[in-house]
Amino acid sequence: MPAPRRPTRHGLPGVRPIAATRPENRRQALLEAAARRFLQRGYAAASLREIAADVGMQVGSIYYHFPSKAELRAAVHEEGLRRIRAAVTAALAVPGTPWERLEAACVAHLRVLLEGGHFFQAVMREMPRSHEPGWQRLIAARDAYEAIFAGLLDELALPPQVERHELRLLLLGALNWTHTWYRPGGQGPAGIARHFLQVLRRGLESPAGWAGGDAVQGPVQGTVQGPVQSAAEGTVRRARGLARPAARRARH
Repeated sequence: MPAPRRPTRHGLPGVRPIAATRPENRRQALLEAAARRFLQRGYAAASLREIAADVGMQVGSIYYHFPSKAELRAAVHEEGLRRIRAAVTAALAVPGTPWERLEAACVAHLRVLLEGGHFFQAVMREMPRSHEPGWQRLIAARDAYEAIFAGLLDELALPPQVERHELRLLLLGALNWTHTWYRPGGQGPAGIARHFLQVLRRGLESPAGWAGGDAVQGPVQGTVQGPVQSAAEGTVRRARGLARPAARRARH
């Protein structure tokens, strides 16, 4: 009969102490509470005392996890980027054509953005300022996330005149703007993302759009190619059309 295992200074061998997971759980609870308070009251008005009370801890205990309120806000944004990147990465694990992969990423992006609850509403409401702690980390995390979409756009067979950098800004801008007008009950996130891509693809693949081959003045780096501009205008029109039924329901 084997001898019973003796407890070590960290507990029984192979058993993770409960205390080892508690700080991370409380950190996540703080992030959720902070996101809720930042959404309800705005960053400036939300107090650390309220956030601490929401998770049942003393205000001084927050500083064990975050050295300042600004660092707490930066951590909320970092967590938001982590979650949305994880969702998009999981969606891209399924094989598909370049357009199908781009669609899967856009659908995952919008689902998290629009159905992620108060956390993502808070993230989209107010960005940290460039002089605040954590800014460089956020920029690095954002760039790494956008690089996923840059890679997806690079996979597409597009006319050589298309500026893929501008196309990425157009697409992500359209997706991110939906949080300002989206209301549950109408077109869902997946449908909105697919419609956006349909409009974009139609403009990019239209032979008539490239007949002249001329660039027109636009807001991004001076020029936007004709079909890209047409796709942008169509995307905006479609977004407004989807917004109107939701706005009417909100008023009634």
